[in-house]
Amino acid sequence: MKGGNCVNKLMPRSSYRIVTVICGVLLLSGCVMAEKYDAEKARSLNFQRLLAQEEKRTGELDSEVKRSKNELTEYEARNRELTAQLQTTQEQLARMQEEAEAMKESALLERKAKGDMKRSLTPTHKSLPVEPGPTDSSLASIGSPNVHVVKPGETLYRISRRYGVAVDKVKKWNKLPDDIIEVGQRLIVGQE
Repeated sequence: MKGGNCVNKLMPRSSYRIVTVICGVLLLSGCVMAEKYDAEKARSLNFQRLLAQEEKRTGELDSEVKRSKNELTEYEARNRELTAQLQTTQEQLARMQEEAEAMKESALLERKAKGDMKRSLTPTHKSLPVEPGPTDSSLASIGSPNVHVVKPGETLYRISRRYGVAVDKVKKWNKLPDDIIEVGQRLIVGQE
């Protein structure tokens, strides 16, 4: 008991209580600090987990952007290919329209030839040679006309394209009522 008395003698009881309170406060504050530390640690771990999720999502978005760029490149290449095909098809359509026009003129020529043959077989009808009609005043005033002699298989449409003149102008200059022309016929097709 001497040791306990010694403490009592050195420290009064009120001081002993103060020290006890201070130790208790320190102990409690240590517990509070430990709780705060644990809470901060938990927040830090949670933040790291969220950061990892965001990095993963960023990687996925980067992959998606690369895939989209590749798809865009493929679509642009396909678009160029389809544009080329469309242009080829349009050119083919223009050629087919020219051929259809030529076939139409050939059919008219064939009908006219059959009609001429029927007329030539009839004794009462005498066939007259085909002469070009007079030119309009604008042709006569410019200079001497260009004349084309129709050859077998030629059509008014092809002749007008050859000389770069509209079919209607050739018909007007030659006073043709329709697109029918005959082999050997002389057509005015322009001016020299």
